[in-house]
Amino acid sequence: MLIIRADGNAKTGAGHLMRCLTIAEAAAEREGTEEILFLCADQDSAGLVRNSGFRAQVFGTDYRDMESELWAHTDGKSRKNRYAKKGDAGNLWDLWVTGSQNCILVDSYYVTEEYLEGLKRYGKVWLLDDMQDHAYPADGIINYHVFADPKIYERLYRDAVPQLCLGASYIPLRKQFENLPYQVGRQVRNILITTGGGDAENLAEKILTALEDPERIFHVPVGRFSPHLERWKLLEQQYGNVRVYHDVKDMAELMQKCDLAVTAGGSTLYELAAVGVPFVCFSCAGNQEALVEYMGSADAGVSAGAWHQDAEGTLVRISEGVERLCRDEKLRHSCSEKGRSLVDGQGAKRLAQVLGDL
Repeated sequence: MLIIRADGNAKTGAGHLMRCLTIAEAAAEREGTEEILFLCADQDSAGLVRNSGFRAQVFGTDYRDMESELWAHTDGKSRKNRYAKKGDAGNLWDLWVTGSQNCILVDSYYVTEEYLEGLKRYGKVWLLDDMQDHAYPADGIINYHVFADPKIYERLYRDAVPQLCLGASYIPLRKQFENLPYQVGRQVRNILITTGGGDAENLAEKILTALEDPERIFHVPVGRFSPHLERWKLLEQQYGNVRVYHDVKDMAELMQKCDLAVTAGGSTLYELAAVGVPFVCFSCAGNQEALVEYMGSADAGVSAGAWHQDAEGTLVRISEGVERLCRDEKLRHSCSEKGRSLVDGQGAKRLAQVLGDL
């Protein structure tokens, strides 16, 4: 069985859970949905999983404290799970997982070494890793980023390098992003603004205000976990050139409508690249910095820098980058071609095969 441990909520956004769902969809084509189980900390996460057609069980724990799901083993001693009900064994995984013939895929920034060691009693443990800065006790590591470097992992793990799936050939994109026709427009009329599934600070509104132009139409997807949906409904009424979309199912179709995008870092960058939409990108967390910098240095898009370090300066650079791309059709074509060369859309199938073979 493939067991996937991931969360998505208003605070973390949906990115981790969505990429796991993409892998699950590819795995289901091989094994069937009955051989896939998601384990989540909360009902928000499980709801998204179930809406996608997969089974999900809820721990009812704090997603930031993953060791609370298990006994934490340290020097042969165990710490009782404080979430356990009176009289049970104190291990929530035992409620849903039996045996050791499983493949467990974990996607969270809150994993610890003790947590991953604890999972090994239930099967082979694979970790989705974006940071490549720590040696985790996993049987396999997936880092699909274009900048993933096997030499870094060899230095981190030394003589105990786990199985590695590294690089752009493993980027997990949904089937909707495969082989799409896209034509770079002669002019920029439709601009997509996307800032993630949560966007607690409503960065998208700040960007809209900075870019507002009555001659252009702004398309703004509002994620499932965003707390600002009502605000965006008001903005849509206030501006005659703003289109708001809630909990979009076919993002590829929406991207195809747009001549340009402004996007936060994350999986959306790869989706835009696969479609061929020219973009201005920025990071809003440390784990996004490397990808945003890479996209800028590779001329696949225009990098506006790190919002979380310099919000005011990043907003200025976003405006400048948008105007630069709007003026330069040749640059838009170049960004589109370089972006599409990075992603072939088969990454989820490759990962499903690797995990299925285990």
